Amino acid sequence: MTFDGSWKIERNDNYDKFMEQMGVNLVKRKLAAHDNLKILIQQTGDKFNVKESSNFRTLEIDFTLGVTFEYSLADGTELTGSWTMEGDTLKGIFLRKDNGKQLTTTRIVQGDELIQSYNYEGVDAKRIFKKA
Repeated sequence: MTFDGSWKIERNDNYDKFMEQMGVNLVKRKLAAHDNLKILIQQTGDKFNVKESSNFRTLEIDFTLGVTFEYSLADGTELTGSWTMEGDTLKGIFLRKDNGKQLTTTRIVQGDELIQSYNYEGVDAKRIFKKA
């Protein structure tokens, strides 16, 4: 499958501004900018297993396309939502449990890069990963 593999963070685009909009404090934003994030994705049909490991935490998530689940961001923000597949794009729509506002995330593979894009309250950001 397209997303299968091990991915290592290469660079960020507007990620600090995005985290600020999400309400992440300055110290956590500075740490997150250098989290050395690695993602391992395994897809079987419409089921995904995602393992995230960084300097600060390790997390394993299992989800099925179209099925709502709960998730916590590294800063502790709790979300509920689901992922769907739109063409070659994995799209996640999540609602924050604390304020009900929507966070949209997409993942797409282009060449040897996994581009993870975010939108929250009008602020867009990207994290670009390379195959590890």
